[in-house]
Amino acid sequence: MKLVRFAENGTARYGVVDGDSVRPTGATTLQDALAITGSDALPVPLKTLDLLAPVERPRKILGIGVNYAAHAAESVSFVDTKSPQVQKWFNKQATSANKPFGRVHLPKVSDQLDYEVELVVVIGKHGRHVPRERAMEIVAGFCVGCDYSVRDWQRASQTMIMGKGFDTHAPFGPALVTPDEIEDLASVELRSFVNDELRQTGHVRDMIHDIPAQIAHLTAAFTLEPGDLIFTGTPAGVGGGFTPPKWLKVGDRVRLEIDQVGVIENEIVTEPGDTRIG
Repeated sequence: MKLVRFAENGTARYGVVDGDSVRPTGATTLQDALAITGSDALPVPLKTLDLLAPVERPRKILGIGVNYAAHAAESVSFVDTKSPQVQKWFNKQATSANKPFGRVHLPKVSDQLDYEVELVVVIGKHGRHVPRERAMEIVAGFCVGCDYSVRDWQRASQTMIMGKGFDTHAPFGPALVTPDEIEDLASVELRSFVNDELRQTGHVRDMIHDIPAQIAHLTAAFTLEPGDLIFTGTPAGVGGGFTPPKWLKVGDRVRLEIDQVGVIENEIVTEPGDTRIG
């Protein structure tokens, strides 16, 4: 099943994708959406819908760093790539969550904005001390995501949190694709394009730490909850890996594709500079 979340008359609701159409449901929460088996509602053309992030305000957005060997090799200028056998984790903030086709801010404080196409895991059940052989039991599905990163701010903090957590910098979607929809997860290919120029290609099988290993490691420390997101790493080809670097600019369009999961696209815009209090 492929579930999308969309706005309708001021209300966010879920629908089931049926080809180029969506059959709306009465579900307004992720848990309710995951419990449905289908919908008999009249179909609505998918292209007419304002698609929202498949999970509203995730409580945790977790990302693993340098999880593809080729990306680790190109990343030495902005992250510690030693000891790849040890999983390196960071948080993206809840306010970084963005719509799959939402605009992404070029920060006022930096011109080193970079892109990372990633397979995003959406957690569907509570999990603590989950062994790797049972890890997929708590996975609700998968999305396409982009871990936008501000490289100079990332370098400035060992935890990488400041460079990874800017507002709008975690778009994901377009749908939540349940595991039964994917024939062979390991063979799935990821791609990113900037202004139609192919920048990244890679496969899920290229991960240093696979998804079950990631879930086992995380749940050894804390509980994963329904709606939590895991950004699972990116292949080589990020802007910071070029000489000179190819940082994103206002007006650039970034398209992220993952076979059997979908396509998202973002326009880079100037960050609003207004002060907001309260």
